Amino acid sequence: MSEPTQATHQKAFQINVDATKYGTFAEIGGGQEVARWFFRVGGASGTVAKTMSAYDMAVSDAIYGPTPRYVSRQRLQAMLDHEFKLLLERLDKQRGDRCAFFVFANTAATRSFTRQEEGHGWMGVRFQAAPREPASEIIIHVRLLDADNWHQQETLGVLGVNLLHGAFYRHTDPEALMASLMDELTPARAEVDMVCFSGPRFASVNNRLMSLRLVERGLCPATMFAPDGGVADPAEVLRKKPVLIERGSFRPVTLTTLEMLQRAHEQFQREPKLQGEPPVVLAEVTLRSLQGGDAKPQRDFLSRVDILGALGQTVLLSNLGAYHRVVAYLSRHTDKPVGIALGIPSLWNLLEKESYADLEGGLMESRGRLFKRDAKLLVHPWRNPDTGEVVTAETLQPAPPLRHLYTHLLENGFIEGIRGCNPDWLPIFPSGVRARLAAGDPSWETMVPPQAAAIIKRDRLFGLKA
Repeated sequence: MSEPTQATHQKAFQINVDATKYGTFAEIGGGQEVARWFFRVGGASGTVAKTMSAYDMAVSDAIYGPTPRYVSRQRLQAMLDHEFKLLLERLDKQRGDRCAFFVFANTAATRSFTRQEEGHGWMGVRFQAAPREPASEIIIHVRLLDADNWHQQETLGVLGVNLLHGAFYRHTDPEALMASLMDELTPARAEVDMVCFSGPRFASVNNRLMSLRLVERGLCPATMFAPDGGVADPAEVLRKKPVLIERGSFRPVTLTTLEMLQRAHEQFQREPKLQGEPPVVLAEVTLRSLQGGDAKPQRDFLSRVDILGALGQTVLLSNLGAYHRVVAYLSRHTDKPVGIALGIPSLWNLLEKESYADLEGGLMESRGRLFKRDAKLLVHPWRNPDTGEVVTAETLQPAPPLRHLYTHLLENGFIEGIRGCNPDWLPIFPSGVRARLAAGDPSWETMVPPQAAAIIKRDRLFGLKA
């Protein structure tokens, strides 16, 4: 049975009257709101050792050192490091035997008269769960979706109290801690799209699985993993950069799916609008593709991230659904062109009614949303298994109602066929590879990249028969 949700003032007051918790609040930029909760509910003298509000950039640099970006994970980490060190130096002798110390910090940019961009911020807490215990840490990145500065600041305050309260009283159950972050908030007000647990209290926590939970629980529509498997911040990876993305099950990665991405990359980076700037390349795994897979879906998910990482790919895990939502999501972070690599079957599905049934404007609204942001579809050829015919973007014949629209998109460069593909790899599909794995047919190894084959054999993945 889940615990009842506590109001923000109840959480702040519970911390204030807990004589074992004592620490520092450091807030810069637009995030001057969390410490205020602890003063307004009363009893703050039992909790607050110091509050720091370094609003001026020069003052911030003087305290925490220079940084290229003030709203960044690097700046937050410097704040936590500096303030926790000071806290121990100044108070450990007097209070260390009876107090568990903490530092809460955030750095945020909210809407203002001069800044009309979407708000976002970094927030973290370094804390001792018991006196003189080595510190543990939680860091999150939040997108602020309210339309005005006042409400964004209010959201920061509530989220900060939730994070601190969760660290103190829910650290033994990280999933419950994450769920509590949105207490008294809604997805219309904020999204938490990155979380990272570290330290002795979280030694058994897998941050990739926690990121999966963020998407599953609706705290954000997507999260990201770097090629080394670590959790990445989409805002930092995608910021003002062109993007090429391929959506797939990648269960497993085949020679065909990898070739699709590589050939699409070669063509997309020659686009004049990119002006020679290399695109960020993403392999998108959707929640839908995780359903109905391995009997142990967590293991199945991690195996795909591991294999894609071994191939040097950045992974986007999303619950975005239709392609126009993928483009809208990427456009939050960049105004540069977006390329989407897909095969003929996926292109055909995109043209079907199911892909735009939820839009009042139907097909035309869907296409408008998809292509209005400098998006382009790069289409991999497909071999018809019944006739042996190779179908390309140029030879595809949509149904008559769509034919004129499709011709318009093709002739104006919104859709482009991928060239230079190996025809011998066209019949390879993940389902066929899995069938051979299950049957113990060793020919599956000729259908996947060597790096993928090594991991599949090592970890006995995707139903590999002994």
